[in-house]
Amino acid sequence: MANSWFQFQQFRVNQDNCAMKISTDAVMLGALADTISPNEILDIGTGTGVIALMLAQRFPEAKIQAVEVDSQTASQALDNFRSNAFSERMQLWEGRLQNFEPHKKYDLIVSNPPYFPDHLKSSDLQRNTALHTDELSFQDLLVKAAALLKDTGKFWVILPPRQMQDFHQEAEKHGLFLGAKFTLQDRPGKRVLREICFFSRKQTEVEVTAIFIKNEEGTPHETYAGLVSGFLLGF
Repeated sequence: MANSWFQFQQFRVNQDNCAMKISTDAVMLGALADTISPNEILDIGTGTGVIALMLAQRFPEAKIQAVEVDSQTASQALDNFRSNAFSERMQLWEGRLQNFEPHKKYDLIVSNPPYFPDHLKSSDLQRNTALHTDELSFQDLLVKAAALLKDTGKFWVILPPRQMQDFHQEAEKHGLFLGAKFTLQDRPGKRVLREICFFSRKQTEVEVTAIFIKNEEGTPHETYAGLVSGFLLGF
């Protein structure tokens, strides 16, 4: 069973009321997502708030806006924001992304979105909202991201490879083009577990960079250790 809290070097995240606990996915997105000198950052589906908190730590001049549809999760994320050193720069909006209407656009948008179809649902309604696309489809996510992204901004997403392929195709319909791809593997030679990509309005040649969590002998790989340094305890 996951701990009710997770301690980072500069902040703590409580997660006992969240369906989705702290994961490698969230930490990788929080460590990788960037753009040049962002002033306004949007985290879609913030969950525990960990990605938003990591971005607040990385970009001390930026204001962070988070969106979360589940009321229990939103309440806990807000508590996590308020109990940390970055609280003055962090806001949370509770509700469906489709109804979110800010009077600004963002330099950097991030999302660790749901990606399962509805036929795989469990009896846990809160977990279903976090995991399944019927509450937030790729199309709805991209419509909103395209509307809220500044012309020079970047939209970062983490997904399994098959779902990223679908997302990539849908993104182009909304004028957002793949800019870079990071592949996440447990060890060299193992299958790709996740892809972390950014999309922007600019069409460019795409670089692919591999990240490995562990070396063959089980020690942290340098590509992983370099990203989590400054965040996870022991790095």
